[in-house]
Amino acid sequence: MTAIDRSDPGGRVAAHRRAGTGVTRIGYPIGIRTLTVRARTWLTPRMLRLTLGGPALDGFHTYQPDDHVKIIFPDPDGTRRDPVPNDRQMLDWPLPLPTARVYTVRRHDAAAREIDLDFVLHDGGVASTWARGAAVGEEVVVAGPPGAKVFPLTYDRYVLAADATALPAAARWLEEAPEGVSADLVVETDDEAEHAYPLTVPAGVTVHRLVRADGRSALAATVAGLALPTPGRCFLWAAGESEDLRALRAWHRETGRAGGVDALFTGYWKRGVAGFED
Repeated sequence: MTAIDRSDPGGRVAAHRRAGTGVTRIGYPIGIRTLTVRARTWLTPRMLRLTLGGPALDGFHTYQPDDHVKIIFPDPDGTRRDPVPNDRQMLDWPLPLPTARVYTVRRHDAAAREIDLDFVLHDGGVASTWARGAAVGEEVVVAGPPGAKVFPLTYDRYVLAADATALPAAARWLEEAPEGVSADLVVETDDEAEHAYPLTVPAGVTVHRLVRADGRSALAATVAGLALPTPGRCFLWAAGESEDLRALRAWHRETGRAGGVDALFTGYWKRGVAGFED
């Protein structure tokens, strides 16, 4: 197996954003950390932010807006079977794998030794159940981030297509985007109240807010109807429910790519599938 280069990830991410082409994977040194819940903040009726912190965040790596960590949960009897670091700057995981769920790093404050994770709450989910009841001071074990899929910040226009679960990554992207960026953010949620999620929107960004109707996604149709620059180089970043992205992938394959649109798709979850990972 070829070793993954995990050296200087911050410098390599910055270099690719500045002068790279296409999407490239850059590995980070992967750590595992025991943190504590420092704060709980309700963002919408279904979105809860947990601020996690502690000295274990020293040396934490996150450079791309959709970087994620895994929350590692104990077995039903309370036994912890956490992965352990190895000499390849990675983790050795026990088998069978412990229960874990993936969440975007919404914010990282190195000086304060804090990260924010935003949870879309739903009935019955392992992470949702835990987050709903997590008390300030409670310990939580997180692994990662493992690395990034990085794309340049040199395109003429960007399109971000997201559902509620991808809002944290989209929001962080807007905050970290270069000055003068031109972009459309298309957000589709299950109800109007979820559009209360706080966004800092730069002057060159237009936000399109959709609400799912009759169980059907309008993400693909909305993106297809945008007035994209012609000629011009455009990048589409799309993340959310896997099946909802299917039509958008088809549009890109059949039309978008030929029109000069590069793309990165990530299925964050899939209806009816626990612990789905794209």
